[in-house]
Amino acid sequence: MEVPLFEEEPMRRLVVLRHAKSAWPEGVPDYRRPLNDRGRRDAPAVGRWLAGHVDEIDLALVSPATRTRQTWELAAAELPTVPPTTFDEQLYGEGADSILAVLRSVPDSAKTVLLIGHNPDLEDVVETLTGTRPEFKTAALAVLTWPGKRLNTHARSSSLELTETIRG
Repeated sequence: MEVPLFEEEPMRRLVVLRHAKSAWPEGVPDYRRPLNDRGRRDAPAVGRWLAGHVDEIDLALVSPATRTRQTWELAAAELPTVPPTTFDEQLYGEGADSILAVLRSVPDSAKTVLLIGHNPDLEDVVETLTGTRPEFKTAALAVLTWPGKRLNTHARSSSLELTETIRG
């Protein structure tokens, strides 16, 4: 049996998902806005896409706003296994730097992380990490990959690649 001289570093993935389409009920604060009918249809479709294209999600990081929670609940119902989930206030309207701080705290054991949040913060995060700014309409997602354990969130990494964008 031949033993490789160098062990290949595992590929890591960050799947960035904007919440599905929300309603704008009168008198309801932004944080509490629920999904509308289209959002309730799109979120399970995103879950089916994830189930068919992402082998295993090790951790889901979700904004605690109502529309992101509902997006995750409907999408997660389509997955073969629901990963551990963290609802973090820093993912709701705190800006790209807060999201990057949350990503820095992800354990090395998480090979694939799903991040569900809001615009324009998600577009800012992807642009910071890859140098490419995708358009994140509702229920759109992007898949970023890189070799190794730790995601470098401080500067654009030449090894970080935007490999897919799926329009919602």
